[in-house]
Amino acid sequence: MNQSITHVAGIEVGHWTDLEAATGCTVILCRQGAVAGVDVRGSAPGTLMTDCLRPVNLVEQVQAVLLTGGSAYGLDAAGGVMRWLEERGLGFEVGVGVVPLVAGAVIFDLAIGRADVRPGPEAGYAACQAAGAGPVAEGCVGAGTGATVGKLLGPAWATKSGLGSAARRLGGGVAVGALVAVNPFGDVVEPATGQVLAGPRDPQGQGFINTMERLQEEAGRALPGFAANTTIAVVATDAKLSKEGANKMAQMAHDGLAQAIRPIHTMVDGDTVFALATGQRSGVQVDVSVVGAVAAGVLAEAVVRAVRQATRLAGVPAARDWG
Repeated sequence: MNQSITHVAGIEVGHWTDLEAATGCTVILCRQGAVAGVDVRGSAPGTLMTDCLRPVNLVEQVQAVLLTGGSAYGLDAAGGVMRWLEERGLGFEVGVGVVPLVAGAVIFDLAIGRADVRPGPEAGYAACQAAGAGPVAEGCVGAGTGATVGKLLGPAWATKSGLGSAARRLGGGVAVGALVAVNPFGDVVEPATGQVLAGPRDPQGQGFINTMERLQEEAGRALPGFAANTTIAVVATDAKLSKEGANKMAQMAHDGLAQAIRPIHTMVDGDTVFALATGQRSGVQVDVSVVGAVAAGVLAEAVVRAVRQATRLAGVPAARDWG
């Protein structure tokens, strides 16, 4: 059974990955459009077209969401996504053609691999070409290729993270899924117990330093001044939601990040969650509060999968190598 975000009817996912440069991008396609919302809670975001997704603004649907590495440079990949969609006549009708609507967000992955290689238009186009509705590849792929976790001691002691996805089916057949590139300042923890699954590697030996415990012990310690962290995600459902409902779903889904990442939403993170509602099971009535609560749980599961599926890359050990 497909337990990834593509379990949601109307959602396709494709990756472009450069393992040598340790960067990549991921495209979440909704060829028939999806009502979209967003919630940005980190204080150092790198985003594209998020204002269009606010409930007070005109546009209701997008055709794609781009999650990418490369920091702000990586937003160039959206041009390739737009070209791919335009070639297929997919977008907002403007009378003289279509304008594809592509929202997006970036992670900072320039500190590992090659800083001078970032996803561009050809990468975005290639990710669209690779998109499909099958199970999503996880770990060091796409937007998660250069992701790391646990930056308290600096990048030299971070742990390799990646991209994760998960899904659940509700009563009546409605699906809720999540996909996330996990690149936080803080630790990834087991939501039920708080056990650190991946964080700053302990220079004294195997295991991880608990970032929250260390920050509380050293209350005057300043977090690194440069915003080199963020966790970016998409949650999706095939239920029918209004634009307000999609924004509420994105807002509630942030609770899943808080369950699995500690600390989260800091001044040096740019945490952003997009929500998509394809409406392909519009005959089933759902309460947005239920969908949002499930989205939070699914997103927390996807975060944990991101670190468990990650492997050593560019000299950075994964949790399976160090924990």
